[in-house]
Amino acid sequence: AVDALAVLDALGVQKAHVVGVSMGGMISQRVALAAPERVLSLTSVMSSSGARGLPQAEPSVMRVLMSRPAGKDIASVADHYVRLFKAIGSPGFPMDDAELRERIMAAARRGFHPAGTVRQMVAIAADSRRAAELAGLRLPTLVVHGKADPLVPFACGEDTARRIPGARLVGIEGMGHDLPKGVVERLLEPLIPHLK
Repeated sequence: AVDALAVLDALGVQKAHVVGVSMGGMISQRVALAAPERVLSLTSVMSSSGARGLPQAEPSVMRVLMSRPAGKDIASVADHYVRLFKAIGSPGFPMDDAELRERIMAAARRGFHPAGTVRQMVAIAADSRRAAELAGLRLPTLVVHGKADPLVPFACGEDTARRIPGARLVGIEGMGHDLPKGVVERLLEPLIPHLK
């Protein structure tokens, strides 16, 4: 969150619409809590408040999430992430295997850093106070969540929206924990008017 605010400072941007997806949703909530005067609106997508007692990911998804690639080569890394995205993907908007693999290969070439992934998981677990703090936000807030999300269940989106006064919740049927074609269009329907 501090890094995001530093980027705004470096660009000379005083206020911004803040949109975060998954862990980015958690970071966007932290940005809004840290500097609400800098946030024009908040959008949290397929994310969570981090409150204790919320439903967890399906066990089959956790097994894939916690597994490691069979090797350190790019093909093994891609195989691992194809399995992961098949496990968490949108059942109502299945992605073509070749397109999925191409996206994963591009991301792996850009920056595969397993230690960073572990630090992200630890950061998510360590942010235990955010849920209680969300009630203090007074910002236009949109929460968008897939109703078929096996990694961060829909109840997590409901909880986030319930905690932020005046937040609007939009559930998308058939959406899991990814942004394939079809989901993106449905996400933009409430997002664009919210930003305006």
